[in-house]
Amino acid sequence: MPRLSDTMEEGTVAKWLKKVGDKIEEGDILAEIETDKATMEFESFHEGTLLHIGIAEGDGAPVDSLLAIIGEEGEDISGLLTSPSADSDATKHKSAAPVEESKNPETVAAKETNTSSEIPEGVEIIKMPRLSDTMEEGTVATWLKKVGDDVEEGDILAEIETDKATMEFESFYSGTLLYIGIKEGESAPVDEVLAIIGPQGTDVDAVLNTKTSDAPAAKTEVPAAADKTAPDTAQKESISTTVTTDGQRVFVSPLAKKMAQDKGIDLNTVQGSGDHGRIVKRDIENYQPSQAAAPKVSADVPSSAAMKTQAPIILPVGEEGSEEVKNSQMRKVIAKRLSESKFSAPHYYLTIEVDMTNAARSRVHINNLPDIKVSYNDLVVKACAMALKKHPQVNTSWNGDTTRYNKHIHVGVAVAVEDGLVVPVLKFADQLSLTQIGTAVKDLAGRARIKKLTPAEMEGSTFTVSNLGMFGILEFTSIINQPNSAILSVGAIVEKPVVKDGEIVVGSTMKLTLACDHRTVDGATGAQFLQTLRAFLENPVTMLA
Repeated sequence: MPRLSDTMEEGTVAKWLKKVGDKIEEGDILAEIETDKATMEFESFHEGTLLHIGIAEGDGAPVDSLLAIIGEEGEDISGLLTSPSADSDATKHKSAAPVEESKNPETVAAKETNTSSEIPEGVEIIKMPRLSDTMEEGTVATWLKKVGDDVEEGDILAEIETDKATMEFESFYSGTLLYIGIKEGESAPVDEVLAIIGPQGTDVDAVLNTKTSDAPAAKTEVPAAADKTAPDTAQKESISTTVTTDGQRVFVSPLAKKMAQDKGIDLNTVQGSGDHGRIVKRDIENYQPSQAAAPKVSADVPSSAAMKTQAPIILPVGEEGSEEVKNSQMRKVIAKRLSESKFSAPHYYLTIEVDMTNAARSRVHINNLPDIKVSYNDLVVKACAMALKKHPQVNTSWNGDTTRYNKHIHVGVAVAVEDGLVVPVLKFADQLSLTQIGTAVKDLAGRARIKKLTPAEMEGSTFTVSNLGMFGILEFTSIINQPNSAILSVGAIVEKPVVKDGEIVVGSTMKLTLACDHRTVDGATGAQFLQTLRAFLENPVTMLA
């Protein structure tokens, strides 16, 4: 049973998507697991046959309980299930539960080391928490306590920047803040040592050595062991080594390898400072491009002899410059999620032009009422919610073997913030009035810009609206916000000549572009949805009925 949130202690199997005997590919969704915060999909990190299910649908179990066993078809697993140490034996097999242990040899090494020594009583090691379901690493924005300060349970230790917001992180323990592992402005993966709290005078070095740092983990890996690689360790070794074009192995920690990929650094050009020349995090952070990569002189440049005979050419003089700006967690996650959406979901686009004359008149009448302000975007959100009720195929999610038809309508509204883009969600938007939508959007957008939204307020959308009309953009296309099946791009309202009843008159029009996932929404379905949407917007009174 995996730990899918920082506070999760046990999980419930809401639904199994595979059954015993099924073939499993790496990345297949095995089950939907209900945590203390949400119901989340759990994917397999192994290939083989599903031999055993340890927790039935609807049953709960503590974290690290035996969830399932994956192995070779026909393999005898009776010994794993009947032995007193069934869980640990199953883990040595291809267990589907402890994700990090099976994927990360450094974590395995750390846990083996922990068995040899214990953390002193009263000392608590606090790790980088997982503050959202998509968070993979966090940045410490501000420390509100310093080493030596007394800490009470419930005190705010630090503000941590996730991929979605900056959130306060409170202590669950009382004691003295003995150690800070991640400084302000620094980033680290989830579960990295964030701080240590305990009795004053505790030997922090002994605690850190007990918990095992990168160095001991590297030693237990022993690069030399690559020469003795056995079939059951091949998968682990592939995580911590790469191979150069000349066949030489380069040893690199998983974190350093990921950082190098993100920064586009060729590991062959990096000098490792870890044991046996292993490349670690600090080597990537301190990497300087080789001067050998300087621009080559073009073959078209005239020779020095020819230059002497030519008139001197006066070229502009200046100083070249650039600046490397560290990407925020939000920016990195936006890049990852939108890339996954664009390259996995077959997008297509449908555009219509809507006559907004009646909508403009209706908005004026509504806003003349006391204490009521409605924007054009509020009208669009309301119209989308009502159109989704009539076209449930658009309110779906692609799940590989199944398509999820959402009975509820949660509309996400894209909001531009300083570091990028967030999508707060209007829950049950079809049941909200125009004024309720206007109030909710204003509140969510305001808190989004100061990074005060909670993860729950940015999760669960079934459809998304993105509006750039206020910037004068006439028409654009958006990338679908997974796991939605569609997103609506809203352009500016413009006055232009239009033909009405055979005469040319001045009209107010707005272009709407619907991006659809062709796996769930066919072209005709998308077109019908837009027709319904146009009918609501061109006749706003129908939304009030």
